[in-house]
Amino acid sequence: MPVTIGDGRREWQLRDRRGQIGLWLMWLVGTAITVAAIEQISGETIWAFVWDAPEQAADLLTRMVPPRWSYLDKIWSPLWDTINIATLGTLLAIVLGTPLGFLAARNTTPSVALVRPLALLIIVSSRSINSLIWALLLVAILGPGVLAGIFAIALRSIGFVGKLLYEAIEEIDLSQVEAIDATGASPAQTLAYGIVPQIMPAFAGISVYRWDINIRESTVVGLVGAGGIGLQLQSSISTLAWPQVTVIFIAIFVTVVASEWLSARIRHAII
Repeated sequence: MPVTIGDGRREWQLRDRRGQIGLWLMWLVGTAITVAAIEQISGETIWAFVWDAPEQAADLLTRMVPPRWSYLDKIWSPLWDTINIATLGTLLAIVLGTPLGFLAARNTTPSVALVRPLALLIIVSSRSINSLIWALLLVAILGPGVLAGIFAIALRSIGFVGKLLYEAIEEIDLSQVEAIDATGASPAQTLAYGIVPQIMPAFAGISVYRWDINIRESTVVGLVGAGGIGLQLQSSISTLAWPQVTVIFIAIFVTVVASEWLSARIRHAII
């Protein structure tokens, strides 16, 4: 293991007996867990389907080619709905997640003992539930459609925005804040001139990055009835219209690539 010697250089030295035994025990436990997991997975796998998978995949690919390009006229509107779900869901998450970030950061929260744990609980709760699960719940409450998709994307994104934002707030240069405080500025002025300018690049990057992620996730929530292109995909798969599925896949791929390029350009321009 590497050890720092007197002049600051690092050299390798042999571990003592206790360290070697501990390392071997870690490897032994890790190997045992891996073997047990493999046995568990193997026991619950229907291997007949696995061996037949290449043939089934080849048959499916032949059904998907050539794409039914005439179906493009029917997916522009759902594709636009998908983009709107991602955009509006991201905007709603920013509106709700930004205050949570300030409430969760140690240097801006009103109460470290009460308010901060509550804000962190909301952030963790949002991040721990996948957008597809949010969509299932919201479709049952609000009914199928775009509105359920927007709220599903927003509820999933609130924790993402809040977590990265509060981490950025906690990493600011406090000397700038103290300098503004020394001038007799009010808390609002300190926030506006001492904290916000320092986190704006991170805030812009977080917002654009989350929108880029939500473009991908909004294509999935439609599978459970939350609107967008996913609804068309589910319908085409259910009717075994595989040439239509190919067209939808291509449309989703082009949209995701375009959103990736656009978000990269925006981040580069802002940051």
